[in-house]
Amino acid sequence: MGLIDKIFGGAAATTALGNAATGVAEVFVPNATKKMEAAHAAYVAALGEHGAEFQHVGSGWFDRFVNGLNRMPRPMLALGTLGLFIHAMVDPVSFAERMVGLAAVPEPLWWLLGAIVSFYFGAREAHYFRVRTPTPTGAPATPPPATGDNPALDEWRAQAAR
Repeated sequence: MGLIDKIFGGAAATTALGNAATGVAEVFVPNATKKMEAAHAAYVAALGEHGAEFQHVGSGWFDRFVNGLNRMPRPMLALGTLGLFIHAMVDPVSFAERMVGLAAVPEPLWWLLGAIVSFYFGAREAHYFRVRTPTPTGAPATPPPATGDNPALDEWRAQAAR
């Protein structure tokens, strides 16, 4: 370092030269850390904006109506299936005529109905999968404080103490 100090004029000049070289290098190649920080700041800002959109849940009549409509398909399918069994027992001839009509439905239409029902229930399941809270996988590390006479809790404390 002695030779470099003599050439450039001391430690302060060497530091200034290094900072200048870094500045010139960042003109041609962006600083990866600053790039990651900027990307993270943009992500946090976008996430905050998106979260603000759902801050206040609408409780107007239209929102309640749509929520009611969204809750109808499962009960309607279940009750409709039970209704078919009842209809078959009450009026077998009429039921047979309607089943002949269903047999005339082309197969691609059945596939389309199956896809619609599958996507509806699949999207519903995916929604509940995303919003559920994770359950703890194990017991807490320390037992809760004693609140009364509980033999099972006392046994657990004794095992945790070992």
